[in-house]
Amino acid sequence: MQPFSGLSLLWSGLTGQRGWRPQWRAAEPKGAYDALIVGGGGHGLGTAYYLASEHRLGNIAVLEKGWIGGGNTGRNTTIIRSNYLFPESAALYDHALQMWEELAQALNYNVMFSPRGVLMLAHTVHDEQVFKRHVHANRAAGVDNEWLTPEQARAFCPPLNIGDIRYPVRGAALQRRGGTARHDAVAWGYARAADALGVDIIENCEVTAIRRDAGGAVEGVDTTRGFIRAPRVGVAAAGHSSVIMAMADVPVPLESYPLQALVSEPVKPVFPCVVMSNTIHAYISQSDKGELVIGAGTDAYTSYTQRGGLHITSHALEAICELFPMFRRLKMLRSWGGIVDVTPDRSPIIAKTPVPGLYVNCGWGTGGFKATPGSAHVFAWTIARDEPHPLNAAFTLERFADGALIDEAAAAAVAH
Repeated sequence: MQPFSGLSLLWSGLTGQRGWRPQWRAAEPKGAYDALIVGGGGHGLGTAYYLASEHRLGNIAVLEKGWIGGGNTGRNTTIIRSNYLFPESAALYDHALQMWEELAQALNYNVMFSPRGVLMLAHTVHDEQVFKRHVHANRAAGVDNEWLTPEQARAFCPPLNIGDIRYPVRGAALQRRGGTARHDAVAWGYARAADALGVDIIENCEVTAIRRDAGGAVEGVDTTRGFIRAPRVGVAAAGHSSVIMAMADVPVPLESYPLQALVSEPVKPVFPCVVMSNTIHAYISQSDKGELVIGAGTDAYTSYTQRGGLHITSHALEAICELFPMFRRLKMLRSWGGIVDVTPDRSPIIAKTPVPGLYVNCGWGTGGFKATPGSAHVFAWTIARDEPHPLNAAFTLERFADGALIDEAAAAAVAH
């Protein structure tokens, strides 16, 4: 792996940028592996990296039907936070947040993690009660969260309009450790680090079937590039997870929806944090390039398209213009959609399945990117040891049958 440092970047600049090598190999699939990961996003690549680095599996492949980072990893709005309500969720997301803080050093790759703070606005009495409950629950669990008055919220985020709108701001919950990271860099950093440990990253390789032996255990997968044998298969395919799992006759309680986002033309640094509003229904931050990154809610209908209805983004922009009148004259540069997979309780599934050797990591809804390192870390543990990590032990498939739900519909915020 080509190491990065300030000195190497300076030297490359002085020599015409001619010394860079490909970040990972264009691997050809082998006939058999010790483990296969289906899905080349942050969760899948991170899982392969931790399988190789911490669990010492030496023969792993990541299968991606398109290109690395072409799914939800490259289509989200990059927000990171851990202020979820229930202890199981807060522990898992805070594990991820702690890993975010050291991820660039661990991967030797700048993922541009920026702990600029996440401000969640309360506009109604109900909002205020819910967010204060979150604040108290988080603090009891050792997760930072604090309540701000409207004036304190505007002091933290000066562009915020707290009074002259349909739903005046009554206060806000602030997680100062939350923030953003560069989504593409996360995928590239994990891919590069996993490749350096011998992981084969196989792009343009779509899984078409999962084969099982006479005893019902996983035998391997059929792909558009041939059959690949493996005794362990981990599925981390985001919005298409239910499609992959159906190939093994494992039903999962998921619905997939388009989730849209858009960015403005770039401007100078003007927005200091992340702001989310459930009631007015939009969220916003500013990228390192100067674009305002704006997220909307999920579309009303299930779909596998990577686009959505225009009225959804129009509604989000109306909300942003109310909250931040100074942005009304900005032009929008581009918009896009991702596919989010949503469970009934709005919490993920990170678990073994009834099929021996088959594991699934899905159902993240809009929370997938923020959980990337923590999710990958515990999923790798689950695959390597054939048992859950303590942090994902509650996030089973069986909870939807036995009723031990983790209902994070409120904490999952805008999209739900």
